[in-house]
Amino acid sequence: MASFVDIKYSTQHPGVVRAESALDTVRQLGHGLAGSRSLATLLLSAMAAAVMVVAYQVMDNVAEGHLMVIWISMWAAAFAVLALLAGAASNLAMRLKAGLDAWSRSLAQSRADQRLWAMAQSDPRVMGDLQAAMTRADTGA
Repeated sequence: MASFVDIKYSTQHPGVVRAESALDTVRQLGHGLAGSRSLATLLLSAMAAAVMVVAYQVMDNVAEGHLMVIWISMWAAAFAVLALLAGAASNLAMRLKAGLDAWSRSLAQSRADQRLWAMAQSDPRVMGDLQAAMTRADTGA
């Protein structure tokens, strides 16, 4: 007589599952940061840092008795700058992204044209096709 024992063991280690989950979260975070929104956030952070540096330089020259007032005014100025420049930074980020995309496309197109021309110089069939296409373009047909 045969008897079978069927014990349910986990096929995955809990630590590996947690590590895979953490890596997926990091990947999704990386995909979410791409785009003009993250660029605008970066520009706003840079502007806020510049305001903080200037405020720190001013604060360094003032007596220590007014330190708390200066800190509060510095943070208020930083948030005001962020609020005022948020739209401008977003527009700048979108224009910068569009410009870089156009530049990248034109660079890719010129490289493709160079590769096609190099191929046409070594293959008479490709050169014939190019000449026929240029003739059609000149005649408007």
